[in-house]
Amino acid sequence: MLNVNNRSYKLPTSPTVVVCVDGCEPDYLAQAVAGGHMPWLKRTLANGTGLIADCVVPSFTNPNNLSIVTGAPPSVHGICGNYLYDQASGTEVMMNDPKWLRAPTLLAALADAGKSVAVVTAKDKLRRLLGHQMKGICFSSEKSDEATVAENGIDGVPALVGMAVPSVYSAELSEFVFAAGVKLMATRRPDVLYLSTTDYVQHKHAPGAPGANAFNAMMDGYLAQLDAMGCVIALTADHGMNAKVALDGTPDVIYLQDWCDTQLGVGKARVILPITDPYVVHHGALGSFATIYLPADVEAGPVVGQLRRHRNMEMVLTREEAARRFELPADRIGDIVCVSGRFTVLGTSVSRHDLSGLDAPLRSHGGISEQHVPLILNRKLPGLDTTRRLRNFDAFDLALNYAQ
Repeated sequence: MLNVNNRSYKLPTSPTVVVCVDGCEPDYLAQAVAGGHMPWLKRTLANGTGLIADCVVPSFTNPNNLSIVTGAPPSVHGICGNYLYDQASGTEVMMNDPKWLRAPTLLAALADAGKSVAVVTAKDKLRRLLGHQMKGICFSSEKSDEATVAENGIDGVPALVGMAVPSVYSAELSEFVFAAGVKLMATRRPDVLYLSTTDYVQHKHAPGAPGANAFNAMMDGYLAQLDAMGCVIALTADHGMNAKVALDGTPDVIYLQDWCDTQLGVGKARVILPITDPYVVHHGALGSFATIYLPADVEAGPVVGQLRRHRNMEMVLTREEAARRFELPADRIGDIVCVSGRFTVLGTSVSRHDLSGLDAPLRSHGGISEQHVPLILNRKLPGLDTTRRLRNFDAFDLALNYAQ
């Protein structure tokens, strides 16, 4: 048994694959299965286990991937967004550096216990976090051609996979993850394989749309291959995805920095959008979760009261309330946390968001409305208490402690 972050895990007796499908609103799978596009998943739902779980809020990529591989919420591992305001340095930074991690990963612990571990992620922004202190293979689709044995535990990846390095804005970036996973299982047969995709397709296509169904059909084919190799498979998501548009189809945005500048004085408050990462073309850095840092002479209470009355704001909390409600590290969020409603996103200022890259109605995530995600295993889970609140970061618990 391993004990990691106060949770116990059995060591795998079969090759175990945990898949995080970025942006996988459960309806994507339901529509694809109903349309006949995912025969493997249809069989798996009948013969295995199909559950709905809650992801971490903010429902963004970095906090949830790190929760899945640590088995813990951000209050434990410290990664509370893709992006944060570092008060110590007074700078806004990406949370890609392992220095922000406050807890060990199960992946590293499994490798230390003598199990072979491999990680493939779509974007390189996650690679260093997922592979922190882990002995094994760890590379991204985005920079697969730069992988070396010294840095990534493997080289010659595109030749192994049989695919050229895809564009970061493409469905192929995620297909490369699955293709690499199948090749690694066939050639290296790791004890544990973690696969993490990108949500480019989900930002552009609604559930049941041809683009979404094509993506899920592709995924289904690779999962069937892993299943045929005898793998235990746990599939979940980092967050859901929803349309974020007004009735006329334009983005429905609350610009919080503009609001703060009007109400509190220009530049007095600082709005941080934790969805921000280097890849904003498909969402314009607009998500449904934001945090506000107030000047020292402004109390949070009255501002919270005003924002709670704002159109389409689902929840506005003080720092302490948000840390408790969402299990976040209080020292890494602002004085106020805002969560917008189902159809609405939060921005900073109108002038700071370039939406020219949006070639489809805006779809995004970050809020409570994107918290439900699939949690599917290709095995029955005897003894599992399905009345408990299931989280996406229970994936390894279910895969190792129940499905083996």
